[in-house]
Amino acid sequence: MASLFEELRKSSTYNGTNANFIEALYEEYLEDPDSTPDEWRVKFDALSIGSETVETPHSPIREHFETLAKSPASRSNMGITPAAAHKQASVLRLINAYRVRGHQNADLDPLKLRPQLELTELLPATHDLGPEDMETEFNTGSLYAPEQLKLKDIIEHVRGAYVGKIGAEYMHITETAEKRWLQKRLEGYKGTPVLEKEDKLWLLKTLTASEGLERYLHNRYVGQKRFSLEGGESLIPLLDEVIQRAGNSEVEEVVIGMAHRGRLNVLVNIMGKSPSVLFDEFEGKKKAQGIVTAGDVKYHGGFSSNVETPGGKVHIALGFNPSHLEIINPVIEGSVKARQDRRMDAEGNNVMAICIHGDAAFAGQGVVMETMQMSQARGFYTGGTIHIVVNNQIGFTISNPLDSRSTHYCTDIGKMIQAPILHVNGDDPEAVIFATRLATDYRTTFKKDVIIDLVCYRRLGHNEADEPAVTQPVMYDKIRSHPTTRTLYAEKLIAEGIITPDESIAMASDCRDILDRGESLTRPAIKNQQSPYRVDWDKYREAEITDDWDTGVDGDKLAELAFDQLRLPEEFVPHRRIQKILDDRRRMADGEISCDWGYAENLAYASLLDDGFHIRLCGQDAGRGTFFHRHAVLHDQKTGNAFIPLKNHDNENGHGHFTVIDSLLSEEAVLGFEYGYATAFPETLVIWEAQFGDFANVAQVVIDQFITSAGSKWGLHSGLTLLLPHGQEGQGAEHSSARLERYLQLCAEKNIQVCVPTTPAQIFHLLRRQMVRPLRRPLVVMSPKSLLRHPLAVSKLKFFDEGRCFQTVIKEPDPIQPEAVERVVLCSGKIYYELVQSRRSQNMENVALVRVEQLYPFPDERVSEAIAPYTNCKEYIWCQEEPQNQGAWDQVKHRLFNVVPKNSPLYYVGRPASAAPATGYPYLHQMQQETLVDDALAGYINPQMNKRHV
Repeated sequence: MASLFEELRKSSTYNGTNANFIEALYEEYLEDPDSTPDEWRVKFDALSIGSETVETPHSPIREHFETLAKSPASRSNMGITPAAAHKQASVLRLINAYRVRGHQNADLDPLKLRPQLELTELLPATHDLGPEDMETEFNTGSLYAPEQLKLKDIIEHVRGAYVGKIGAEYMHITETAEKRWLQKRLEGYKGTPVLEKEDKLWLLKTLTASEGLERYLHNRYVGQKRFSLEGGESLIPLLDEVIQRAGNSEVEEVVIGMAHRGRLNVLVNIMGKSPSVLFDEFEGKKKAQGIVTAGDVKYHGGFSSNVETPGGKVHIALGFNPSHLEIINPVIEGSVKARQDRRMDAEGNNVMAICIHGDAAFAGQGVVMETMQMSQARGFYTGGTIHIVVNNQIGFTISNPLDSRSTHYCTDIGKMIQAPILHVNGDDPEAVIFATRLATDYRTTFKKDVIIDLVCYRRLGHNEADEPAVTQPVMYDKIRSHPTTRTLYAEKLIAEGIITPDESIAMASDCRDILDRGESLTRPAIKNQQSPYRVDWDKYREAEITDDWDTGVDGDKLAELAFDQLRLPEEFVPHRRIQKILDDRRRMADGEISCDWGYAENLAYASLLDDGFHIRLCGQDAGRGTFFHRHAVLHDQKTGNAFIPLKNHDNENGHGHFTVIDSLLSEEAVLGFEYGYATAFPETLVIWEAQFGDFANVAQVVIDQFITSAGSKWGLHSGLTLLLPHGQEGQGAEHSSARLERYLQLCAEKNIQVCVPTTPAQIFHLLRRQMVRPLRRPLVVMSPKSLLRHPLAVSKLKFFDEGRCFQTVIKEPDPIQPEAVERVVLCSGKIYYELVQSRRSQNMENVALVRVEQLYPFPDERVSEAIAPYTNCKEYIWCQEEPQNQGAWDQVKHRLFNVVPKNSPLYYVGRPASAAPATGYPYLHQMQQETLVDDALAGYINPQMNKRHV
């Protein structure tokens, strides 16, 4: 075989500056050898001669070329034998094999229950290297080590870096700079942290506090659920190190999301919550306070505090979390984004997210993938999250990983976003600290997500009353005799002469004494210090709930804002259909024609921005609007450049900031993110628009566990607004209904607002009311589809003016004589327009139509006022287009019975009960629609649908 390296060395092509050229050629060769020039294909073919490896990664070759180009041997034109070249290439392949697959042979399982894989790729013999080569010096290539080492030393070096107590996965990352940074840290230190004596003593103290708290609770509160951290105690020093290190790198706020496991331990030993307060909760002494009416179990609770770090004070917030485990992730990310926006921290330097997961949940729950997919998207970027998987290797009760996932690791999902994954043995606290420092510094440097897989175990059952040996007898037989992490580390420090056995015993005894006094075990929280970025939620919680809130805007100001939205950049070429819409909006601003929905909505945003409020509008087609009505983002038809008229005055002269996001195709994670954002930035109108109203079904857990119940459980409110397109248009069961009944079923204690506006002026005032009124409650809007361009669903400019407000009830608008009215039809939504058109066509003057635009809180007094003039009314009808078991009827009928005159009949007219929200046959839809409109106006009462009222 010709000497490949000698030929390359002699070639004029071979020098350091042409390394990229050679690399590109080699990459082409790997993908398609026939595409490579013959002379180069021959050279590359020679690399695999005598090797069992079918395909050689090109990066080691490139790195070796660069090294040879700089070496004295190259400069002196020294020769190299074919055999030596082959051996050198083999060494580089071996190094690369450890980088790619070393983690699979790392010592990660504290229990050592599963045999290690036998990886032939890590054997020297696989690469044609034998005992006779061990004393031979080879070039180390790109390995962070001396330029020349004996083979035995190279193997020792890579084994230290990749098959110790840390298993690093990072070769899936495509960015070379990130891989080289990780290699420098892993290989430079050979996976071994540099810890001073004081660091080791503190590490032992945090482990003592972690274990001590669990044992104290176990003995004092026998049988009570606490979701113990025992077996994963290293989580506490891990979190402490993240916060301390991040605080030394400009981070001033850390927001943490986690489920149950270890939560109480984190509250006490990381957040600084007083143990005495926790003990009161165990003893049932804590009662609901203020706006918290229902309360929640102690391991769902949130908390916030301040701790000192080398870089200054860091505020830590632990998010409230329901039992739906991973659903907290997007909520935390949204909260972090809001805090960053309040600080103008676009890069994510000052606020950081930490998400703590369980192994089974991380692998199994889709919201994890959705949240990770958002991590680098522009509208959701938070500068990277540190993910910590408390991997007890068991999940809930599953004993075999084959039953809980299809991937080798529970963390493999992280490769989707090219996050580095650091698996670490939880029984080696020093390795945990090394992995933590590496992860934290990676996030600081590259502003991307990183994963720490803390491989540990669960000493007790899923909860303290569970018997885990029923399903995992072998594992728990091993656990019963396995020393605790704290015991193992104390023994290590005793062996090193850092502490004595008596000192170890005294430290544990002191821990019990401190807990007896109800005092903190680790870093105390800083008291009586408030951040200038703190939000005072009291003024938003305690505001008066009133409907009559003036949301009108001076006419001259409205005209100014309207024309400002029509100001486009020079030479901007809008689409011809958009130009027509802009021309119409100019006529609306001049008062020539009435205003449509899109105009009114954008005018509401413009006026709020002018008032100094911020707006964040997010949805899968939020820029233009799913139904082509909003056009908040315009696109130049020649350049493709986007222009957002509402950003004409961003942060100028007190104007607010406008953000519009066309989100990824996710509902659960995106709605969770927007909810989290709204809880941390009450000065922003945060809107999530569903592409169709029933898309919110996919995010039901966010609605149930956060949006509608967080106030009652945790005293946590938001002003999040949901725009849910709703209405029967004969298009089938899908996308007809936003499932209005579900939201009404969740209504109580004035927790949310549910509205069905039917005019452009109404949406204008409703959106303005959500911010101008100093009250923050979630708003659910059944927004229209066909009404967006309905000729009757328009508003004159005068209805936007000062002195106007959102009308919770709209009285009969036509000039009907009250004494002639024999029937009042109450309704909500677009069915009103079909009713009024039919009534007008028949010249009916004995029927009055009343629209209920706010279904919750139900406007009893306004409905009474609207029907009061009709003293000769003989019957009242609730008409809806949704099936009887859906829509508003079942949730508002008891309120209507309380409002209509005593002993007056109240009937339902609409579709009969149905399992599906709507028919898929257009002719059947039209027939049903015409029938229910005719029945409502004529007063035909179907006895089958009114058995209790006829």
